[in-house]
Amino acid sequence: MIRIDRLLCLLRLTRTRSIAQRLVAEGHIRRNGERVTNDATRVDIGDILTLPLANQVHVIELLSLPERRGPAAEARAHYRQLEPQSLDPAG
Repeated sequence: MIRIDRLLCLLRLTRTRSIAQRLVAEGHIRRNGERVTNDATRVDIGDILTLPLANQVHVIELLSLPERRGPAAEARAHYRQLEPQSLDPAG
């Protein structure tokens, strides 16, 4: 298990851990359909995370937990994108 703020940073879904903490504190992240408001919330393999990043909602399933913040290709190997959705009303 790993803290959600650390995970978001290691997976390169946020640039820094403090940005991840802010997203969690503002209630933008969901874990298995439940809103996460504590940055110390633990996540594990198989969890489904819903994250609003840029102009899209990313829904990912954790396949494994990273040990470090490696290259982007290595980070992407730890999760599977489930259903990207555009937040743009035109698309």
